Amino acid sequence: MVGTEETRLVVLRGNSASGKSSVAAGLRERFGRNLAIVGQDNLRRTVLRERDRPGGANIGLIDLTARYALDSGFHVVVEGILYADRYGQMLQDLVRAHRGVTRCYYLHVPFEETVARHATKADAEYLKHVTEAHLRDWYREKDLLPDALETVIDAASGLDDTVHRILSDTGLDQVPPIDR
Repeated sequence: MVGTEETRLVVLRGNSASGKSSVAAGLRERFGRNLAIVGQDNLRRTVLRERDRPGGANIGLIDLTARYALDSGFHVVVEGILYADRYGQMLQDLVRAHRGVTRCYYLHVPFEETVARHATKADAEYLKHVTEAHLRDWYREKDLLPDALETVIDAASGLDDTVHRILSDTGLDQVPPIDR
């Protein structure tokens, strides 16, 4: 078992440019301290500099980081593309092991909207290296985890509405942040 009955675990999945990182940042901004963001991109690309592949080391690192933060009393948001066939078992095990409230969300954005959102990213260097062809290669239509584990949030839900919904669903809107 991991975490406590008081800790909250949020899993945010979806394709590139679906809004996962923005939602995670919005949750932290609205909630405050004591909310850990365990970002797939940060751990896989920055910490390990690893390609996304089946059996990659980042899968275990994401799991260990989330578990450590939960056991340390942090609420945790795990966010990333997190393909179901590569990360699904780890996520299912983490969800089953968490003692507190857990909610999983899949941000579903159609491919055309993915391309449009991608074009608005502020990082010009990233935009030069990640093309529409990359986005098409990475895109998986509703790559959901088994057993209806996730709530699907579609592109019509704006950032503020999505953040508000998750805070409400998890009860984080009723939990005071701890100033660490």
